Order: sequence, then structure tokens, then C-alpha cells
Amino acid sequence: MPRAGVGADEGYFQIEPTIVFERGEEFGVDLGTPLRLRMWGPKDGGVVRREDWDELSDWGQLVRGLKLGSDNSPLGVWFGKLDSYSLLSGHLVRRYDHRANPNYHPAAGVLTGRLGPMYVEAFTSDVLGARLMGAEVELDLEHTLLGKPEKKSRYTLGLSAVHDWGRAGGHAAPVTLAHLDAVAVLVIRPGFEAHVFAGWGGRPGKGGAWGAVAGAGADARSRTLTMALRLEGRRQNGGFRQGFFGADYELARFEAAGPSAMPIADAPFPDGYSIFGDAEVGWDAVSHGGPRQHLSLSVGAEVFSWGRVDVDGRVAVQLFERSLELTLKGLAVGAGKPGARYLGAAAIRWRFLGGGLYAMGTGGTLLFPTAEGTLRPGAFASVGLGVDNAR
Repeated sequence: MPRAGVGADEGYFQIEPTIVFERGEEFGVDLGTPLRLRMWGPKDGGVVRREDWDELSDWGQLVRGLKLGSDNSPLGVWFGKLDSYSLLSGHLVRRYDHRANPNYHPAAGVLTGRLGPMYVEAFTSDVLGARLMGAEVELDLEHTLLGKPEKKSRYTLGLSAVHDWGRAGGHAAPVTLAHLDAVAVLVIRPGFEAHVFAGWGGRPGKGGAWGAVAGAGADARSRTLTMALRLEGRRQNGGFRQGFFGADYELARFEAAGPSAMPIADAPFPDGYSIFGDAEVGWDAVSHGGPRQHLSLSVGAEVFSWGRVDVDGRVAVQLFERSLELTLKGLAVGAGKPGARYLGAAAIRWRFLGGGLYAMGTGGTLLFPTAEGTLRPGAFASVGLGVDNAR
């Protein structure tokens, strides 16, 4: 993790004490955090890496997960890490990572609730700081007009709003966006659904900043395969864009990709059109279930009429009877234009001696926000050994 000096680096021995307790689907506690102890590098940073604990929000990383309720409960609450998070329709918050800034480790909170024909999802990216907060209210139109339907949420109208206070994880300009969405599920079959949607959004208080979207999506599920696909046509005007709070946002709030070197709240964004596609695929040959699958793929890409391309994706595969796991992830923002941003990382885990022991290694690139509001490139690499009795 390079410092200001050219060629300076730091090395750490990392341990991660963890406590996990679960009781059914509606309650679980997972506490623990990586603790990095300095092995080499400048001594002015202390024994424990100072940047991991230098603000109140960093103490949120102690909560790896806390759940009360579930998706099927009238009310559910969850705290922990947001990784590739989307707020319902995803037209404001899509594929968002709230720890993309490597010196900022907040805990997020998500609340879901259902009352009659109304479903609500609200979130905050930082429960200990004034940062990104938003909510989407979804109204089941068929339930409202005709009574409780056999299939809920087939025709819905949703309103979402998101505001960034910009007062934690480094100060940045506040920004607010809102969006209205209408969705109709046209095809319902066992293990398959297809829907169409349209929407309009804008930036309250900023005249001429608006956008429109229309598209279609499909979800499929079988014993071994889960798949969600989406294709959208988008229109942007006056600096508004769909997916404004995306995978790159925690860096772009300081310096957006592109030649302007300005924060995303103020950076110019050309008027135009774009095509956006998103795919989530999980496959397991033996219907293992859970987060461990033979193949897990997540990718989103947007191509703009004026030549810019944004891509965010990750893929994980398990091979040789799950003894070898490979993970790759990458982010390209503004590709095809000056000032493009590229980040990538890879991880490998190999289990041996019956699977109880494993070796692992990771490496990749990072961007560190500076006090001046610019982004400084860096890199990381680690190797380690572990033992467990479950996978």
C-alpha cells in the first residue's frame, strides 16, 4: 500500500478474529474485521494501520453481518457490507460498493418492509456517518385497484430518492437524485419470468437535469441454474444519468473518470443516449446451493452514443471437486475517452490434504483519495494459509 514517497511501501501481518451466531433464517450475527499489524514500512503509522481506524465510520467494519427478519418477513433489517448493491429498480443505485475507497470501512444498513400493496426498501451506506441515504417505495397497482392478487407485484409503480450528505469518508459535495419507475410482468411460468419497464428521473434543484429509460428483463431459476438478465435504452440530459451511484461512486465523488478531474457532482456529462446490459448467473452442477457455486458471474456494461464505455464485472469458478477456487473482478470507467479509470483484482484459494487446509493469494490495484481530493494509484498483494472444517 504505497505512501506519498516514490517507491515507498508497507507490509502487514493480517489476522481476522471472527464470531458468528445464527438462529434460523431471521436472526444472525457475524462480528469480526481484518486487523493489519505492521511488519515493514514507515514507523510513523503505528503498529496497527492507522488509516483503517482514523474516523468513527471505520468502527463499522466490526459488523460483518447482522440480520433481523428476512425477505419474507413484514419487516427486515440488515447491517454489514454493501458489495454490488442495487436499490430495487437500480436506476439510481446499481452495483454500488461502499468500500471502494480503501481507507474507508463503514457498515451499511438496509431496511425492508411490506404493508398491504406497498413495499419499501431504505438504506444508508454508513450507519455511523452522514453519507449516502436513500429509499424506494413500490406500489402494487393490481392490489390497490382490484384487491389482493394471486401473483403479487405484477404491475408496480415505484418512486425512489437518494441523497449523499458527503460528510464521512472524506468530505465531498452533496447531491440528490430521484426516479419514477413503472414495471409490468408479462410472462409468468414455473421457473421463469419476463418483464418490461419504463422510467424518468432527475436532480431536484438542478434545472434541465433529467433522464429517461425503457427496457426489458428476465429471471430464470432451475435446480442448478439461476439467471437474471436486463437490457435498457437510456437518455441522459443536463448531467443526470441512471446508475449515478454505481461501482465507481466512492472514488468518483472525489474525482470522476474523464478529462475534467472534478467530483462527479460537478463534472460535466454529455447529453446523449446509451445501451445498458446486466447479467447475474449462478450455476452449480450438483445443486449445492448457497454462496459457493461452480460458476458465479456478475457483469454490467453501458455503451454511450458519444463513445464512452463503462464495464463492471466479476467471475468466480470452483474446479477439481471444489478444491480450487479462482476469482477475477474488474472495473473500467470512461473507456474509450481520455482520463479513463481501470481497476482489477484476482484471488485464488487451493484446498489440500482433504480440504481442511488451504493456501490463498490475492492481488490487484487500488486508488487512494488524497487530502487535495485527487486519487493516487496503488497496488496490493497478499498470500496466506488457513484451516477450517466447513466450506
